[in-house]
Amino acid sequence: MLTVALAKGRTVDDLLPLWQEAQLPLPADLDDTRALVFEVAWDGYSPIRYLLAKPADVPTYVSFGVADLGVVGKDVLLEQQKELYELLDLAVSKCRLCVAGLPKDFDRRPERVATKYPKLADAYFRSQGQSVEIVPLSGSIELASVIGLADRIYDLVQTGSTLKANGLVVYDTVHDISARLVANRSSYRMKQREISEVVRRLNEAMAKREAVRQ
Repeated sequence: MLTVALAKGRTVDDLLPLWQEAQLPLPADLDDTRALVFEVAWDGYSPIRYLLAKPADVPTYVSFGVADLGVVGKDVLLEQQKELYELLDLAVSKCRLCVAGLPKDFDRRPERVATKYPKLADAYFRSQGQSVEIVPLSGSIELASVIGLADRIYDLVQTGSTLKANGLVVYDTVHDISARLVANRSSYRMKQREISEVVRRLNEAMAKREAVRQ
């Protein structure tokens, strides 16, 4: 049995077409049920069990060996720094980790930063020689700047439409983000046949996509 933890939401939505192009088996009812665990047969290989998890929990499932593989955003990996093997940049769910705020605050020295990424935000502002108070939030980060809780936010930006709708602008782009395939270190050795086949098929599917773009 090969267990794969997938980050729910946009990551899995963007991943599934690539997974299908790689001809990796998927459950037929993945989009139509509230179940969180699925098991499917895989011709010539051990069955695959899929776990649908919150993005922030995927590295934990993989690092503890509950899942052999995981697909999660690079932002989560950078923040958590778990001991995992990062096998592939899947080039889906692309976005940016940015510092943003109201235009009127751009020239002000930052004092308070709202974010879902307290470690990354603290490291960024320290690298700029700025000591700030980090305000951890779990969602709707833009609101913190709009209502004056913070004079900066450190968050993911996909299209920028949410920032624009709330009168915010990007001050700096810190990291380009995309979904990554990660592996538990023990599983990578013990289930090398299955994991190598997953990596091979995904690499071929991504190469075909790249060839179409050129």
